[in-house]
Amino acid sequence: HPSGSPLLPFLTENLLVDKQTHCLYRQVQDQWERIDNPLLELLCLVYLLNVGAQSLSQEMISVQELKSAHFFKGPHELRIRPLLARYGNDLEGFKRAAEGVGGEALDLADAAYRLLTFPKVPLYYLFWKGDQEFEPSLSVLFDRSVEHHLAADAIWGLVNLVSDVLIMGDSKALS
Repeated sequence: HPSGSPLLPFLTENLLVDKQTHCLYRQVQDQWERIDNPLLELLCLVYLLNVGAQSLSQEMISVQELKSAHFFKGPHELRIRPLLARYGNDLEGFKRAAEGVGGEALDLADAAYRLLTFPKVPLYYLFWKGDQEFEPSLSVLFDRSVEHHLAADAIWGLVNLVSDVLIMGDSKALS
């Protein structure tokens, strides 16, 4: 790869942020394949520009516990409805999708996964099956340190991107 261009792990992919071509590439065997995903390109740049020395706290928090919680209302509510529409009655499908993008199973909810998006930004997806009394539900949690690395709009975009990848069931959906 071009020297001086950073490599950035994202889910199960190794991404190359090429400073010469101003493009994003993914490693496919011994080749670099260009990624045409403006949201992912933007998120990579925002992460690289803002990532701090703060390490992971290992404490999960909800969107309501973020300092910028007010941002996640109305049009900026985390988009989890499409995930519920896809996996609400397919817990095994959700598990396969999460594991397919490198999700680490956690002993929480009916199914829960830690997805390491960027090196210092894990997302936690917790899924509860529905029954006669309750609809299926899904929560996305964050490491308490997330706001040291990403602003609210980038957190929102990242959750939307990862949720879309989970719906498609494959990180190849990034292209």
